[in-house]
Amino acid sequence: MAIDPKLLEILVCPVDKTPLEVIDLPPAIRESLVDRYREQFKDEEPIVEIGLLSPAGRVYPVVSDIPVMLVDEALTLEDIQSATP
Repeated sequence: MAIDPKLLEILVCPVDKTPLEVIDLPPAIRESLVDRYREQFKDEEPIVEIGLLSPAGRVYPVVSDIPVMLVDEALTLEDIQSATP
């Protein structure tokens, strides 16, 4: 999955309005996010591979090509790093 470069240019962190960077998510985080969003995707399995990282360390997941830009749904960089073997 990839984020359209034009969309990435306009997306910013909803908290501090800083630009975001695309990062790959570790397999354990991907699996937990698929489980979290499964009910919202009744007819298909959600796909989670990447996140959008803010300079402040918030990571917004991209679920089936849809950036989830809700602060309450954001992970922390520490969450990502602790799940990386």
